[in-house]
Amino acid sequence: MAEWITAKQFQESGGVEDWRALDGGASAWFAAPSHAAGAELVRRIGALTDATNRHPDVNLRRSGVDVRLPTRDLPGLSGRDVALAREISAAARELGLAADPSAVQNVSLAIDTLDGAAVLPVWRAVLAHVTDEEGRLVDPHSRWSPIWFQQMDAPRPLRNRIHLDVYVPGEIADELVAATVAAGGRVTYDERAPRWVTLADPEGNEADVATWAGYDEDLPAPLLSPRQFEQADGIEDWRVLQGASTHYLTTSFAQGVDLVVVAASLADDAGKPLLADLRYSGVTLRVGTPEDGWLDPGFLDLARQVQVAARHLGLAADPTAARDVMLTIDALDSARVRAFWSAALGYAEREDEDLYDPRMVGPAIWFQQMDTPREQRNRIHVDVFVPDDQAQQRITATLAAGGRVVYDAEAPEWWTLADPEGNEVDIAVAVGREELWAAAQEQGTG
Repeated sequence: MAEWITAKQFQESGGVEDWRALDGGASAWFAAPSHAAGAELVRRIGALTDATNRHPDVNLRRSGVDVRLPTRDLPGLSGRDVALAREISAAARELGLAADPSAVQNVSLAIDTLDGAAVLPVWRAVLAHVTDEEGRLVDPHSRWSPIWFQQMDAPRPLRNRIHLDVYVPGEIADELVAATVAAGGRVTYDERAPRWVTLADPEGNEADVATWAGYDEDLPAPLLSPRQFEQADGIEDWRVLQGASTHYLTTSFAQGVDLVVVAASLADDAGKPLLADLRYSGVTLRVGTPEDGWLDPGFLDLARQVQVAARHLGLAADPTAARDVMLTIDALDSARVRAFWSAALGYAEREDEDLYDPRMVGPAIWFQQMDTPREQRNRIHVDVFVPDDQAQQRITATLAAGGRVVYDAEAPEWWTLADPEGNEVDIAVAVGREELWAAAQEQGTG
């Protein structure tokens, strides 16, 4: 039987200085000078985990490797995770890859609701997520932010102006919209269909189901439009979402490692960034994300080569499983609101309208300029779990960027901050929570 430990106990264990406990687990970021250098660590992780049947989530980027525990077969942290964290750190040191514990964080979404039973099925359908043991909606591929539902004690209308954009392959968009409506949602805007359809849950929270269908404009050379990319030969496994993505099914962690290692080498040879998300059941690959720019012939060639390599390994693609999720914030003063969110999430800015995770792990944010003030329209807010030794620094930076604290009664567990237009973020810490809860319970029963 597993020996369960708290986030604080994990972090105070010897030999895990590279790691930080966040919500539900622990994470480490190992910087790497290339895809291939990071892929060598992925290979070492594969050998370590196959020997013990413990498989963490691993995200390979051109600048490093993101590793998340606990392993897939355990719901919480244990002594086994401490041992695995130590082994992964040792492998990284042998490869000369340095950890940056301050870089890790988890971003999730919360929806305040009066009737969670009515709201949850809509979001489960539109995101194609599943419900976990805690009642949250989670991505079955463990790539996108979970959503949890916070029960309201009284109606609180007009909270903020955040909604989600869910990019899906064009061939499943109509089916997804129909499933969402069947789950209790309603279409609130479809004049731009099939480019996007806006759906709302029973309490007014919105999501845009977006595709590139109907986008026929040619882009300046050498950029490729979504239509030009998808009509090219040799990319049947790929779909244009935010950039282009594919998902390959695997029957073992080792199969996924093999694909990631080959794809990393191809990306370095091409001189193009590639995102590889390795899970036990499959690998999701992305090229040409908005953070990097539009698709071009170099990305097209890389996608072709990866497809050839995956098929050579005997892997089958399920491109309809690919999803890209983006936060959208409507703003009257985009510059001020964007500065707040850049500080709160530690994100970088692109072209005066987007923010993105520099590690290319968390969801991007797009700021939509409003022409006139209008009623705030939903109750979605963002939770960002940060290392406990980074929380005060993050809060200070967010206040300096124009934010204000609107709730701190639960500190040091979390602080709620609002941007200049009222949209909220909880800056949260996992370390010490279980101990605080246990002490409160003891006082309540003592």
